[in-house]
Amino acid sequence: MIDREAVRSNAKYLRQVRPIDPDEISEYVEGTPHPAVVRRVLREEAYDLGLYERDDGTFVPVDEEPVSAPGWEPREFPERYTHALEDLLVERYGANWHRGESGDRLREVIRRLKADYYHQNPVEYDAEVALGYAVYHLPDYYAAVGYVLDDLVERACLSRHLRVLDIGAGVGGPALGLHDYLPEDAVVDYHAVEPSAAADVLADLLDETRRNFRPTVHRERAEDIAFDGPYDLVVCANVLSELDDPVAVAERALDALAEDGTLLALAPADLETSTGLRAVERELVTDHDATVYAPTLRLWPGLEPSDRGWSFDERPRIDAPHVQRRLDDAGGEPGTFRNETVKFSYSLLRTDGRRRVDVRGNRSRHARMADVEAYVTDRIDLLAVKLSRNLSDGGNPLYKVGDGSEQLEHYAVLTRESGLNRALREADYGAVLQFENVLALWNDDEGAYNLVVDDEAVVDVVG
Repeated sequence: MIDREAVRSNAKYLRQVRPIDPDEISEYVEGTPHPAVVRRVLREEAYDLGLYERDDGTFVPVDEEPVSAPGWEPREFPERYTHALEDLLVERYGANWHRGESGDRLREVIRRLKADYYHQNPVEYDAEVALGYAVYHLPDYYAAVGYVLDDLVERACLSRHLRVLDIGAGVGGPALGLHDYLPEDAVVDYHAVEPSAAADVLADLLDETRRNFRPTVHRERAEDIAFDGPYDLVVCANVLSELDDPVAVAERALDALAEDGTLLALAPADLETSTGLRAVERELVTDHDATVYAPTLRLWPGLEPSDRGWSFDERPRIDAPHVQRRLDDAGGEPGTFRNETVKFSYSLLRTDGRRRVDVRGNRSRHARMADVEAYVTDRIDLLAVKLSRNLSDGGNPLYKVGDGSEQLEHYAVLTRESGLNRALREADYGAVLQFENVLALWNDDEGAYNLVVDDEAVVDVVG
């Protein structure tokens, strides 16, 4: 039995002096254990010691610089993950997994998954359902999580030294996206909670990650496991809508955060799951002292929104990997089994009060959406967060906006673009905008308020 504390003590000393070599440490430990044993111990202790294992087998301190933006915009799902998934398909069904009876069954699985999500039916994940889910959803969830992480990186809120809890990790799309988003020199202690057969797919795909991304898969229900933190990042991706009590699980996730940690909740963009995510967010803010870091910022302290909360982002499409194309081409229904759209809702919550844009409304300068009924047919100034891409279908550009006080939906309508208002169109999702001299109108057909941005209006990005 190796003296682990002796290995730790020597590593703590040497890290201040030079790269830590297992060959050298073995000489200082009683019994002179084999360097391979020392290396195994160092790998197991690397996160706690803050050590990064280099390609030459030595260990050095993790870079203290926060993660910088990697320019995340994946247009294809990495081949190494696709090949690992296809190996699982071939192992179960044979080389022609996409044809004949097995292909028909997988296509039927995907049809049922799409129908169950649409109707909010519970999904039971056996081995076949897990594989069908992986074929259809790995690429879009892989892409989505990186765009959300961009919001954290923008304010240096993502460390190279991370402990991550992934609740309802599924087949691993968000985990793989997180892995590829982080730089090569990141050290990650990754814990996945996944009780279903999806964990088998997840475990195989995690084998493709780097040596300093060290995964542990807990095959238990989130409701039954203790979240032993603290965690720098807790991920709840596409799982809250499937839990019996999502607020209770999310509350426990918040409690497991480090002081400067973040809860990242992700959901499909459809009405039910998106508004369900926002309902959980609102309960956590109201009852658990959470702060919305992004995107639905509260710009008026003490006020909370009560509109439907349907808000989602959409990013560039990701090409269907060859497993999707093969299943689709053999099905006789072109496009049915290709999923290239990257459209998602998300919430980033923290307990330290930090927000992506630290700006608040001023009653002497800005109207509140909570009071907009009093301003109908008037021109007003206000602050608002851009909460959609262009929602119009060929008419004037239309964008959902909110300031955290709205009781009904508000939409900014760009009727006449000018150099003074084009920021409305050009601003990214989640940007805080200052509107000046916009016309407030009631849209009776939609039961919502319109903020008309014409050539008399000015729109600027704030922060």
